[in-house]
Amino acid sequence: MTVHARTIPVLAEKDVVGQLRSLRAKQPVDFWAFYSSQLNGIVTDPSLMVLPFDDHIVHRGHGIFDTAAIVGGKIYDVDAHLDRFIKSAERSKLKLPCSREEMRDIIVQTAAASGRRDGSIRYWLSSGPGSLELTPAKNAEPGFFVMIFGGLTYPERYYTEGVRVMTTTYPIKAPLYAITKATNYLPNVLMQMEAKEKGFDNGVFIDENGNVGESSNMNVAFVTSGGVLLHPKFDHILSGCTSLRLLELARANQQRAGVAGVEVRDITVAEARASREMLQLGSSIKVAPVVQWDDQVIGDGKPGPVSKALLELLEEDMRSSDRLISIPY
Repeated sequence: MTVHARTIPVLAEKDVVGQLRSLRAKQPVDFWAFYSSQLNGIVTDPSLMVLPFDDHIVHRGHGIFDTAAIVGGKIYDVDAHLDRFIKSAERSKLKLPCSREEMRDIIVQTAAASGRRDGSIRYWLSSGPGSLELTPAKNAEPGFFVMIFGGLTYPERYYTEGVRVMTTTYPIKAPLYAITKATNYLPNVLMQMEAKEKGFDNGVFIDENGNVGESSNMNVAFVTSGGVLLHPKFDHILSGCTSLRLLELARANQQRAGVAGVEVRDITVAEARASREMLQLGSSIKVAPVVQWDDQVIGDGKPGPVSKALLELLEEDMRSSDRLISIPY
């Protein structure tokens, strides 16, 4: 049988760059600056923000990442995120490309090159290119990448009307993988896709003991009928930097937060569903109220006062705390 196929061109260097620019013209993105240790520099053209296809982070998911926020020309809480980044690297058997201080400086310089005073920072570490094997290539150099971009956005209704979540049918990650901020987010992706397909905004993982885990890319917390802020233990879920900071802020400002105390412990599904408020916490979503879980209304079905108070505390902290680093534009 004769097979008729179009002739596929063999591209020259200028053609590749042209095609990459054409791709970005079809799909514009808010990517403002990108550092690559493989390029040994920063680029501001999104079409040039690329990685080798044989990098282990691409074809095996052997990589980690973390985030930080740019608020009013300053970077918020980057040191807490870097601490978690380094722990994730150790668990993933990834070599650091340089010292912690040098990585921090690269993040700051990339933010400066973007010229943006508000946005998000995401940075990655890979074991590098060199083969398509399961294990990293011999003598592979770790790849360190930093992106300054517009950040994840959520509908305003999440905050004014509340979020609706479902119990996902996908199993929670094993603790080792859950506490490591690796690039393999397949369970998280599938959970959110499932939720969207069924008319919800997001999902919630439940562990094998029937305790609450986390959501797709954020933590969850609850306010009991007695006003105690409850958060699941971090031994089987990601230690959210935003969650940890909010727990500190709530403890130090109980009256303003509207809570009678703060506890971090196992939370059964039954206890969680009976809560007065349910919250999603994360660096991108910040603090969003959850008003429905499966077919059950949480509290009175409206955003509660604690979610509003914690959001105000966090936003104030992001603009005026001692966790800010000025960017040298």
